[in-house]
Amino acid sequence: MTFHAGQRVRIVACADDPRAVGRTGRVLDEVEPGPLTGGRWTVAGISPLIAPVLVHAHEIRPA
Repeated sequence: MTFHAGQRVRIVACADDPRAVGRTGRVLDEVEPGPLTGGRWTVAGISPLIAPVLVHAHEIRPA
């Protein structure tokens, strides 16, 4: 699935930080993720106590 910068998403799984599961954040990436991030999207704005996380497309859903 393709996402765009600023899109609100719900995190359904997160190997990077399990505390993010079930929370909503926004996609930071303006282009498709590449080899630098291992094909993972960057999601931020999850919580003041949770830093931005890297997630695969199958780990997030549109909010």
